[in-house]
Amino acid sequence: MKLKNISVFVLLLVVPFLVNAREIKTRAALDSSIILIGDQVKLNLEIEYPSDVEIFFPIVADTLGEHVEIVERNPVDSIQIDENTLKMMQEFIVTSFDTGHHTIAPFQFRFSVSGITDTVETNPATLHVFTLPKLDSLMNAMQGPIDIKAPYEAPVTFKEVAPWLFGILLGAGLIFLIIYAINRRKQNKPIFSFPQKPKEPAHIIALRDLDHIKEEKIWQQGKIKEYYSEVTDTIREYIENRFNITAMELTTDEIIKKISEQKGLLDDKTFDNLKRMLSNTDLVKFARFTPLPDDNNLLLVDAYFFVNQTKIEEKTESNEEEEDNEGEEVILK
Repeated sequence: MKLKNISVFVLLLVVPFLVNAREIKTRAALDSSIILIGDQVKLNLEIEYPSDVEIFFPIVADTLGEHVEIVERNPVDSIQIDENTLKMMQEFIVTSFDTGHHTIAPFQFRFSVSGITDTVETNPATLHVFTLPKLDSLMNAMQGPIDIKAPYEAPVTFKEVAPWLFGILLGAGLIFLIIYAINRRKQNKPIFSFPQKPKEPAHIIALRDLDHIKEEKIWQQGKIKEYYSEVTDTIREYIENRFNITAMELTTDEIIKKISEQKGLLDDKTFDNLKRMLSNTDLVKFARFTPLPDDNNLLLVDAYFFVNQTKIEEKTESNEEEEDNEGEEVILK
């Protein structure tokens, strides 16, 4: 009696399990079973099962046998077909680099129902890989031509074009540089010229030097000869920069002669002022003449007067005010 009860109990467990197993449908299908060597094709792995069954999707390696490789795989997806049926699927991109007929082994799904675990398999799949001549023979055997796909034209990338582009630009730059250098040489000019700092106006330099001499007051230290030399050297340098006369290399008489030869260069008052200033300096430097304190004052006044009377600058309101003050006596203390 006990044995009979146990048999009935086992039968009650196994029957639902077998029924659910029959309701599970698996499928492994290739989009195309014939490819050229190196081409790619999709492999779809699917399973339909009752909603009360727990499915364990197989973990697929990167190779399917010795000759078929997985190039890309999509994640496992699931959909509900009806109230009691679910479907799980996964898509793979596969390829092969060996010709021949390659069998893809069945995939095994584990499932669990009512606490009992078992497995169910998909159908095997076969991939036929051909080279181009064999594929042509196969198509002829299939009685009917098919359209051949046009070759795929990959877009040209910047990385491919960049070396040519930079080479052309470099060559053009070198040619331009050579032509530029030849033209500069013909013109007796340096190949590269850099802008020079604009030179200060002659009167700005002279007035700054005179201010410096005034502040030093070396005549009060008994350096009369040095004082007269510094003042007249400033005036000589001013004449060079202002009138393009090499005054630093000429004697007083030669300077006076060159200025007098250029009619209208100086008015009479300014000309007499310059002669007095240079002549008194020659007396101090070469004739051991000892000037009076007023003569020291007059020398610097004459120098300021000469520069201010002959300077060239744009007329502005501040310049006009300075011109009104020209000729003021410079007081030396």
